[in-house]
Amino acid sequence: MPIPPFIKKKSGPRTLSLALQGGGSHGAFEWGVLDRLLEEDDLEIRAVTAASAGAMNAVCLAQGLIDDGKAGARKRLDSFWRQVNRQGGRNVFGDTSIWTSAFSGGADWLKNTPGWRMAETFALSLSPYEFNPFNLNPLHDTLEAEITFSQIREKSPIKLYVAATAVRTSKSVIFRETELTSRHIMASACLPQVFQAVEIDGEPYWDGGFLANPPLWPLFYDDTPDDILIVSLNPFVREETPKSPGEIMDRLNEITFNASLASELRAIGFVQKLLDEGLLKENARGRYRRMLVHAITADKPLADLSLSTKFNTEWSFLTDLKARGQKAAEAWLADCGNCIGVKSSVDLKVGFP
Repeated sequence: MPIPPFIKKKSGPRTLSLALQGGGSHGAFEWGVLDRLLEEDDLEIRAVTAASAGAMNAVCLAQGLIDDGKAGARKRLDSFWRQVNRQGGRNVFGDTSIWTSAFSGGADWLKNTPGWRMAETFALSLSPYEFNPFNLNPLHDTLEAEITFSQIREKSPIKLYVAATAVRTSKSVIFRETELTSRHIMASACLPQVFQAVEIDGEPYWDGGFLANPPLWPLFYDDTPDDILIVSLNPFVREETPKSPGEIMDRLNEITFNASLASELRAIGFVQKLLDEGLLKENARGRYRRMLVHAITADKPLADLSLSTKFNTEWSFLTDLKARGQKAAEAWLADCGNCIGVKSSVDLKVGFP
């Protein structure tokens, strides 16, 4: 996207805030995006807002930057996803590799069989308090092994905003880097159909993606870069109408987990229009700033994947997702990298994506 000659690009490093969606093992796509962005010498990530799997990538990024700068961040992300793969067969349902292998090539036939539907019905008839009474979650051990949360709290080089959903109040709660523990990240990634609510200071929390996937609003009011790069894991656009039970549930999941992001983007677009047309009262203008919005969407890179693959932790699948993320980031840098600090590469007047 060419820059008009009358617009002068800012000097110094290009700075970004990242907004990382949640989406189970599809978070490995974000791993690939981050890996490619970290190769750019003049690109600095100053803040990350995230939910669920995005929050895990965010704390890995922060930990790696503490360890050894950008090289350390790439190494830490690699180590984390290797651990996810190793722990994959130790989830509360036992070793699911026989099932996930059926989906790793995009084969979705199994989810539409009567047996699979019966298993889904059975799962919905029990709560995690019944089938997982000891509240086992191997990701907790992985986080504790990979992340030194005391270091994150004391010297994170980037600002972190981690979303969780307060069960009792239906509010989106944002946890900052200065307070993070493994429990905060687990709260952000707590799917209530699978895991018991995570309690923090007596308050139960579920997956942050229900109300903020990811939250953008914290970036409006803090000292963060004007540029926001959104990395989505749930496709906004699908050309085919879902017809089978499995396809309908998949699309409903994507729409549900994109709803909050779509709403926030509409709000940004509305404020930008008010700023452009000078419709804000003078005493209100200082409270708003122009945000430059960019996006790497899942629409094409992850279009062939179904909801069931979000539970696939086979190494070949995770590295395939990483490669897709690297490719998507490479394309974005080539097409839109020169927009950083200058203008949005997403036209919110047309819509998102």
